Amino acid sequence: MSVAPWRIVFMGTPAFAVPALEVLLAGSDPVVGLFTQPDKAVGRGLKLLASPVKQVGERQGIPLFQPVRLRSEESVAALRALQPDLVVVVAYGQILSPEVLAIPRQGCLNVHASLLPRWRGAAPIQRALLAGDELSGVTLMQMESGLDTGPTLSQRSLSLTDADWTGGMLHDRLAQLGAVLLQESLPLLKAGRLSPCVQPVEGVTYAAKLAPQDEQIDWQHSALQIKRQVLALNPWPAAHTVLNGKLLKILRCRLGDGAGGAGQWIARREDGPEVACGSGSLVLTEVQPAGKRPMAAADWLRGLSVSPASFG
Repeated sequence: MSVAPWRIVFMGTPAFAVPALEVLLAGSDPVVGLFTQPDKAVGRGLKLLASPVKQVGERQGIPLFQPVRLRSEESVAALRALQPDLVVVVAYGQILSPEVLAIPRQGCLNVHASLLPRWRGAAPIQRALLAGDELSGVTLMQMESGLDTGPTLSQRSLSLTDADWTGGMLHDRLAQLGAVLLQESLPLLKAGRLSPCVQPVEGVTYAAKLAPQDEQIDWQHSALQIKRQVLALNPWPAAHTVLNGKLLKILRCRLGDGAGGAGQWIARREDGPEVACGSGSLVLTEVQPAGKRPMAAADWLRGLSVSPASFG
């Protein structure tokens, strides 16, 4: 027996949400509306920039909504008028109120960039890399009023042990994996072949939003900890240190074999400077000086006439 098409409303904002949206647009269920965050003022000219999801929606001619507050009466009325069977949320950036959650007949689904219940919250990709997790992945979850606490429907995992994953690399891979998960799961959900699974109490962790202190390198930490920090925050917001009174972003590095006081410049290696950490050392291989583009650390070294004594 065939199932009638579901009217889908999509809620998302950044590039991470675009692959999932494209999967829905290629399917047989109509996407009848898009909700995304208001345009942002960027650059020195404060030019308004549309979100990646809005750009896709405009090209496809889908009705667009950009409420400052999704829970406002006008926004709730607009969503209700679309008569959605299902709402799919991917990195939207606003909390869905109980009133909003109750509108779609088939509920609200969220594609979350972690293997729930690990890393509920705002920054699961970076927190997984900072913690040195061996696995990451995506979860399709039924939404409820709690923070990423709803029953899970399906998951796909990804090994983090076979490469030096950066935050940017993992972001892009999980965005694609989330789209595949949604594409696989939606027909099963419509056919009644997906069973919600209550999240276990064991293993719950929270991925707090990144704060300025997460970006500052503390050379008292171990070389492995700092390497994880550098990779997790590449390309944004980037780990940084201070050298000769100026900020220096560190984008890539490798473990060294030297020793010295924490933050001490040990030596010039062929691919960059070696710096002592609280335990072990790091060779910095890609950096971004203040006001300049990212560059190989070896090229940056050639522009230095004197090797500094230490990093602050």
